Amino acid sequence: MTEKGFTVWFTGLSGAGKSTIAEMLYHEFQARGLKTEILDGDVVRQNLSKGLGFSKEDRDTNILRIGFVADMLTRNGVATICCPISPYRETRDAVRAQIGIDRFVEIYVHATVEEIAANRDPKGLYKKALAGEITGFTGVDDPYEPPVHPELVIDTESESPEESLLHVLETLAELGHIDNADVLIEGDRVHSGLTDLRVSDTGHVVKEH
Repeated sequence: MTEKGFTVWFTGLSGAGKSTIAEMLYHEFQARGLKTEILDGDVVRQNLSKGLGFSKEDRDTNILRIGFVADMLTRNGVATICCPISPYRETRDAVRAQIGIDRFVEIYVHATVEEIAANRDPKGLYKKALAGEITGFTGVDDPYEPPVHPELVIDTESESPEESLLHVLETLAELGHIDNADVLIEGDRVHSGLTDLRVSDTGHVVKEH
């Protein structure tokens, strides 16, 4: 098993399923005996990036801070999972360059605004944005720039979280970051506390796609 750290960077719209897959991957890494951490966009904003707004400059600052921490963790042998929206391609590419192309795995988690607004919008934020009640909302009136050459594209409209996880593991195995793509954890997973996913009364992750 490799001792080298690496970063798995999930990018995609809010509600696309990034945190769901990140949670599942975190437990797979733990089951393999890897040192692992999750840097979730919303959680980081409450701590490392508290006080930042949602201008392009502030969004970029938030992503570069996540990238800085991910780089430190990766250099210290940690399998690092990042799942911020990270809407701007240039900023993601800057993080890739900082961490190193051989240690950075970009995964585009794809779902359309229409799908998310219809089926994955419990707070009604997309509906408000589409109605013009919220401005500067990524994917509606603020841009999201999909990756051009990601290591993997996950389409959460056409596959289950379990299928998405398997594709991630297969990609990481092909790249040599893990020994195999076997799914080691079956069934519910206890919430890591590192993402903003909802938690059931039993303390398990509530899947959102």
